[in-house]
Amino acid sequence: MHIGVCYYPEHWPESMWRDDAARMKALGIDRVRIAEFAWSRIEPAPGEYDWGWLDRAVDVLGEAGLDVVMCTPTATPPKWLIDQHPDILAIGADGRPRAFGSRRHYDFSSPAYHKAAAKICLAVAKRYGNHPAVAFWQTDNEYGCHHTVVNYSPAASEGFRRWLKLRYGDIQTLNRAWGTVFWSMEYRDFDEIDPPIGTVTEAHPSHRLDYRRFASDEVVRFNRMQVDIIRQTSPDRPIAHNFMQLFTEFDHYRVADDLDIATWDSYPLGALEEQWFDPEIKARWLRTGHPDLAAFNHDVYRGMSKLPFWVMEQQPGPVNWANWNPAPLPGMVRLWSWEAFAHGAGCVSYFRWRQAPFAQEQMHAGLNTPDNRLDIGGNEARQVAEEIRAVQRHLENAGSTKHSRAKRVAMVWDYTSKWVFEIHPQGQDFHYPRFAFEYYSALRSLGLDVDIVPVDAKLDGYPMIVIPPLPIVPDDLAVQLKRLAATSTQIVIGPRTGSKTQSLTIPAELPPGNLRALLPIRVWRVESIRPNVTETVDGGTARHWRDFVEAGADVDVDARFSDGLPAVLRHGNIRYLASLFDAPLTQSVFQQAAAAAGLDTTPLPEGVRISHWGPLTYVVNYGATPYDIPLADKAGIDIVIGERCVAPQQLAVFRRTAA
Repeated sequence: MHIGVCYYPEHWPESMWRDDAARMKALGIDRVRIAEFAWSRIEPAPGEYDWGWLDRAVDVLGEAGLDVVMCTPTATPPKWLIDQHPDILAIGADGRPRAFGSRRHYDFSSPAYHKAAAKICLAVAKRYGNHPAVAFWQTDNEYGCHHTVVNYSPAASEGFRRWLKLRYGDIQTLNRAWGTVFWSMEYRDFDEIDPPIGTVTEAHPSHRLDYRRFASDEVVRFNRMQVDIIRQTSPDRPIAHNFMQLFTEFDHYRVADDLDIATWDSYPLGALEEQWFDPEIKARWLRTGHPDLAAFNHDVYRGMSKLPFWVMEQQPGPVNWANWNPAPLPGMVRLWSWEAFAHGAGCVSYFRWRQAPFAQEQMHAGLNTPDNRLDIGGNEARQVAEEIRAVQRHLENAGSTKHSRAKRVAMVWDYTSKWVFEIHPQGQDFHYPRFAFEYYSALRSLGLDVDIVPVDAKLDGYPMIVIPPLPIVPDDLAVQLKRLAATSTQIVIGPRTGSKTQSLTIPAELPPGNLRALLPIRVWRVESIRPNVTETVDGGTARHWRDFVEAGADVDVDARFSDGLPAVLRHGNIRYLASLFDAPLTQSVFQQAAAAAGLDTTPLPEGVRISHWGPLTYVVNYGATPYDIPLADKAGIDIVIGERCVAPQQLAVFRRTAA
């Protein structure tokens, strides 16, 4: 467990650097990320490099005993490059270029930018690839931020046509797969196909889905180029990228396949404000963040990281970019940090060392205030560093920190599903991340630990598998689930699962499509439900969506809608939910499945969450009332951090001991 910080030596007088580095080390920081936005200082004019300032900054940090995370600066191409190659700018759906003057103003498909990015990446990697202070790399910064994945430039259009030809081989295969005979949309050649924008009404859904797949693949291609360069010039140093919270515009699993470390940027208060939550929920967790929001992202990124995942940017105080930007309650920066370690993080890095007094982020807090005094977040980071030493001593004595699948729930998370439900929502508020998060929250509120996994994960060893709405079920997953259904594994499947083919058409046998072999039901009609309407179900209410299900003779119905049609169906070890239910009913279904799987559940008070990682148990209290850790009948607890009574915005770390 380590703590780090994001630092921008180019923003500060060089006379401050050595003191900054010494203070970082004294605070307990040992990793420092630099240079992700420094292209204009590294290469102030075409082909003219100024390495002196960055050489000195790296040396100062290294001499202080700090490991440097060196970044490629490709998130911010400089003005001279844009003037040389205006076609680097991405084109929006309105046909207008994304102008210079902020960041991420580039087109992933631009050949000119691909060449320029490779050149600067190679230059930085050659310069610092073997520097003893450079221990890690980060590619670019927050791929896709500010809605920059999907782009409609001429280069993207040409790239899409090439991508389609590779995918389908010939145009008639594409026409059949998409069903272009509808509305006379048949194509004679791939060159006739344009991006799916500007149409009079809805563009063809299969066309739109493939464009999203193509755009995602362009991010993969761009990142792979950088990774290949770094591996050749700086071998044996782990490479990371900093993903974003609940960001779904490209397939993160495929990008992470080329990385060593998946990291993400944790802003619990800003994310709460920007996401779907109702106003009363935002008010309830205004200064703490939702109890499951950071944890959900920890588990997503842990599930794609080869080495322990990182939080590359941890919110240290108020941010600047949400509609409203409250300050965290005292204790929350410490709590957020330990919560990351409770989910397996290898490093928590705070953004940033010192609040900038200028430019777009001047209202964004750092560990230090602009006049260079330690802020509340800085003091809490120091406390985390001190506590890490105590926990590490305990872990050294306890042995292995590995966790067992046999005590955890696997939950499938899929980026394509989000795109499908954007293209074919059928109900305006059918929001895949929200529903996946609600499933996750229900599991966590029962005290269960969750591994979030992709659709191609190997699921053996998990006693329980939860699948939020998954419209396209890969054949390999269907085969795997059929095999696991013959064991004691409990499987819970959400509505709309198996409702589409890979080409975004309705399966010939109707939903659940290729799951019919293990789940003998037939979804013959669906409807979406207005947000101010609910449907009565045995034990609760249904919202947003409803599947009309015809059940096979050997399928049990555990709950029905008020009209008598099935709402919760069970076939052997498989449960199918024909709607999205309120939180108590969802929790009840999961609790029944967990009991059948042999998993212990303990419904937790509002705001309290428990995580088990290795030999330790972590308790965090987001709520407003103290929580007493219960003692088992024949066991006590050895507390490493905190107290048995966990106060609001506090935490405890302990190990269970024999009585």
